[in-house]
Order: sequence, then C-alpha cells, then structure tokens
Amino acid sequence: MALPKPGTAVRGSRSGRPIMVLLDLLGRRWVLRILWELRDAPLSFRALREQCDAMSPTVLNQRLRELREADIVVLEEPSGYALSRQGRQLLEALMPLQRWSEQWQKRLAKAAE
Repeated sequence: MALPKPGTAVRGSRSGRPIMVLLDLLGRRWVLRILWELRDAPLSFRALREQCDAMSPTVLNQRLRELREADIVVLEEPSGYALSRQGRQLLEALMPLQRWSEQWQKRLAKAAE
C-alpha cells in the first residue's frame, strides 16, 4: 500500500484533502500504537516490536517506512526510532482525544453501576 499524500484519493475519500489523507494513514493497522509507544523516548526496532505485542516484523517495517516517509518518525542512530518534530506535534494534537476517552470511560462505568 502506497503512502497516502495530500491531493490524492485515499480510502473513503476521493478529494485528497489533507485531513482525509491523515486519517487514512492513522487508520492503518498499528500506526497509532507505534506513535503511542514512541511518545516518551526512542525505541530500537526490537523494543518497539515487543511494546507492540510482538507484531509481525514485516508489518512493523512497512509502517515505520510509511511513517518515516510521512516525516512523522525518524531513525536516530544509535537510539532507534523516535517521533520527528512533526510526529510530536501530531501526538500533542491527539492528546485531547486521550483525555476525552478517559472521561468517556468514566461516564460509561458510572452509567453501568
């Protein structure tokens, strides 16, 4: 699967609008998990794979290649893979969703009591 780029059609959208392209990329299996695991510090390929429940090395390689091409992840020798400046900004933009999801969990748990 080729890296989605703004201006080109993606799954669910022929417009190529940047937000739709980003959502296509983020919707790929394991992408959000990889970003989450890199939130605190760089990780080697092996450590990242272990953090991601031992996902297939082929899939991890593909996702890392896509995220590097999108300038979201960089390879920092010798420490491993890390979020780029753009990747850190993306993770910051996603944090309100993290907070919302925690509040949502509490509301659902309270409603189930």
